[in-house]
Amino acid sequence: MTNSYKEKLGRGGYGDVYKGNLPDGRPIAVKVLNVSKGNGEEFINEVASIGRTSHVNVVTLLGFCLEGEKRALIYEFMRNGSLEKFIFKESTLEDNQNLGWEKLYSIAIGIARGLEYLHCGCNTRILHLDIKPQNILLDEEFCPKISDFGLSKLCSRKDSVVSTMGPRGTPGYIAPEVFFRNFGAVSLKSDIYSYGMLVLEMVGGKKSVQTRVSASSEYFPDWIYRHLELVDELGLQGLKSKVETDTERKMILVGLWCIQIKPCNRPSIEKVIEMLEGSVEALPIPPKPILSSPPRPLPDSSATSSCDTMSLLD
Repeated sequence: MTNSYKEKLGRGGYGDVYKGNLPDGRPIAVKVLNVSKGNGEEFINEVASIGRTSHVNVVTLLGFCLEGEKRALIYEFMRNGSLEKFIFKESTLEDNQNLGWEKLYSIAIGIARGLEYLHCGCNTRILHLDIKPQNILLDEEFCPKISDFGLSKLCSRKDSVVSTMGPRGTPGYIAPEVFFRNFGAVSLKSDIYSYGMLVLEMVGGKKSVQTRVSASSEYFPDWIYRHLELVDELGLQGLKSKVETDTERKMILVGLWCIQIKPCNRPSIEKVIEMLEGSVEALPIPPKPILSSPPRPLPDSSATSSCDTMSLLD
């Protein structure tokens, strides 16, 4: 199918991806998993989770190959590759908006609808646990599709909390509760945090992981929040229409709500879509997300008192 792995499309944490063709000529992407990675859990996760899905904003798994220790996953081919290459550049934000605000907004909505399907539309809820630009693929029409389910977790429709064996995900996108359980349980809201960081990066054109690891750099959400009231500094000064300015501000506000430190203060994915599709004037400014050491456990009588900020969005 891949003509002896002739055309390499990229490399992920669990293997390399090659372009190929089915016998009928249809282009495909084949992910060949590393033999040395784990005991095959990522292969089982991918087949078990994405094999249950069918949605315009989730990449389609066409099949898989399993022979001894050799494992490969066969996906539909996404002509425009990952979102990462369209939003991350070394230049200024003015140069990064090559997709345009309308397209960026459409992509943000599409990703949210894909997450809504995973969280609410399947018979078994699917927590992706690795939402990031590299795992958002774009077809020829720039329709976004969520991919790479190697770290995903399944849970019943009546549950939203999962147990995990150690941190899962990519630094810069991992929700605080994945590392520090005092912040809360790993749940659907953990995907919301990752989505929020992704949306903020779409606006800012910066890699959050780079700004986190550099001691001299400003923490990425702080950079976004500092410019919230000066939105014209973030885009094409003097050239943007009111629609573009409102779209940019709306994406910033939604992103900041999604990365609230405590999971109970983040919106559900249904609420995220409602916020994105609603009026920017109706969105309150969220509290500044301050990442500090995990709080000490509180007595049951006061445990709920710190989770009231989302009532502003009801």
